[in-house]
Amino acid sequence: MAETAKILSPGKKVLLPDLDAGCTLADDCPSDEFSNFRKKHPDHFVVSYINCTAAVKAQSDLICTSSNAVELVKQLPLNQPILFAPDQNLGRWVQRQSGRNLTIWPGRCVVHEAFSEEALLKLMLKYQNAEVIAHPECQANLLELSDFIGSTSKLLKYTEDSNCESFIILTEPGILHQMRINMPDKTFIEVPGIDGCSCNACPYMRLNTLEKLLSCLKEMRPSIEMDEELRLKAYKPIKAMLDMSK
Repeated sequence: MAETAKILSPGKKVLLPDLDAGCTLADDCPSDEFSNFRKKHPDHFVVSYINCTAAVKAQSDLICTSSNAVELVKQLPLNQPILFAPDQNLGRWVQRQSGRNLTIWPGRCVVHEAFSEEALLKLMLKYQNAEVIAHPECQANLLELSDFIGSTSKLLKYTEDSNCESFIILTEPGILHQMRINMPDKTFIEVPGIDGCSCNACPYMRLNTLEKLLSCLKEMRPSIEMDEELRLKAYKPIKAMLDMSK
């Protein structure tokens, strides 16, 4: 996301407290391997989820978010073959919701892959009045058990608007903090990972600590730097997204 900020605002300083705080989903789609994949599908229109590297964005025709992916894909011509990257779970969900057949890059987010169906079922039995809400990056078997599926912002809004008093959350657990602040009278239940692990917490997000943030603001580094040719190529599909979202 820091790279995306730099792509959109090249004249501004973009800081990242820890340059290693990347994304497992982006790591799962190396630009050279993605280039070879694209060459096998030369007639495909490339739609890439925003959680990818600038180098992958630069090879894309359109960028999407989990909030707008379905609507953007629906706008594409029906006879246009589409390649979707990098998240396979999000891609499959977009495919079902849009009714379009997608060629999907086999990437995944380790956080959303870590949730345990067994743990979810146990929580559903324990909290029978709770609604299950999930991010579309979760695996299909978990989405089928969910009452609502949406992006992080849509999950937050859903919990605010719903009359339900308790929710079982299938996404990175950091959002529970905001939910509990906004709705202190409601109950938000975290789903553990497979074998009860806490691997549903993004390890990259947790690299950006308060101590590193303070140091970053004091020293105004490390900053994101980007080759201008790459930035311009990566900007084009983001601009297409913004234009199609108007």
